[in-house]
Amino acid sequence: MQGNPIFMQQAIALATENVLSDRGGPFGAVIVGDGKVIATGVNLVTATHDPTAHAEVTAIRNACAALKSFQLTGCQIYTSCEPCPMCLAAIYWARCEAIFYGNTAADAADTGFDDDMLYDEMTRPHGQRRITITSLLRDEALSSFSAWKAHATRIDY
Repeated sequence: MQGNPIFMQQAIALATENVLSDRGGPFGAVIVGDGKVIATGVNLVTATHDPTAHAEVTAIRNACAALKSFQLTGCQIYTSCEPCPMCLAAIYWARCEAIFYGNTAADAADTGFDDDMLYDEMTRPHGQRRITITSLLRDEALSSFSAWKAHATRIDY
């Protein structure tokens, strides 16, 4: 699948405009379906005090709201920078069919946005991670999954 440079140019323009307007970091994203822009997003981490408000996540939220769906099957995302681990996971959860990016993760690191630590953490055993991660009350927690499995009107995703 080939990307459309026009949509990448739009993502890049959103990223630059976001910086110049003092709204947030240099990241923009465009979600496209059937050759048309469904939604856009910019980095709003500092503006909204939300560490998850990356451009890709914001665009996914906007696109899902526009389509009234939690999945973006058949859609592509154009992002001004290679997605971080959180955004990459969100893109997979949203079921986008393709990712097109401008800047690389190395370019982001050179600008002060280094995700290498996150990639490293994911490969470490729980006991070796920087943040303590411990299972607690697993047997009780499993009751939620049992309720989900038995729920007649659940929507699997």
